[in-house]
Amino acid sequence: MRIGVVSDTHNQFRNVRRIVELFNTARVDRVIHTGDITQARTLEAFGGLEAPLVGVFGNNDEREPLRAAARRAGVRLEEPPLSLAWAERRLLVLHDPHLLSADDLAAHDVVLHGHTHRAVHERRGGALVFNPGECAGQLAGHNAVGVLALGTLEVEWLRF
Repeated sequence: MRIGVVSDTHNQFRNVRRIVELFNTARVDRVIHTGDITQARTLEAFGGLEAPLVGVFGNNDEREPLRAAARRAGVRLEEPPLSLAWAERRLLVLHDPHLLSADDLAAHDVVLHGHTHRAVHERRGGALVFNPGECAGQLAGHNAVGVLALGTLEVEWLRF
C-alpha cells in the first residue's frame, strides 16, 4: 500500500492542485493530511484526488467549517492523535510533534506529523517518524510531499 503524505497546505490552492496531480500520477492508495488545511475551500480543492483522504486538524484549522466540508466530501478528519491500522502497520497521525510521547513511538510503526514545515525522516524509538516538510511555500522546487510504501517503509519525495 502506498500512502501520500501532505501537511500544512495553508490555503495555497495552486499548490494543492499540484499536490492532487502528483498523488494521482503516483497512484497512491490513500492520502493522509497531517493538519493545517486551514479553510474548508482548501479541503474542497482536494476533491480531485483519486484516493481517499484522511487527516487530522492542525493549530491553524477552522474546525467547524472543515468538519462540515469533510462530511460533505466523505473525508475522515479528526482531532489528533489519530491511530490507524493499515497493511499490517500501526500508524499515528498528529500535527504537532512536540505532543509525541515515548509511549506513542513504542505503540506505532509509523508516526506522521507536520507543523514545523521541515522535512523529517528518521527512526525514533523503533518507529519511522516522517514529516514531508514544506508544501505551502511560494518557491518552486522547495515544496514537497511524500509517498510512503507501507510494506517496506520506504519514502519517495515528490518535489515541486
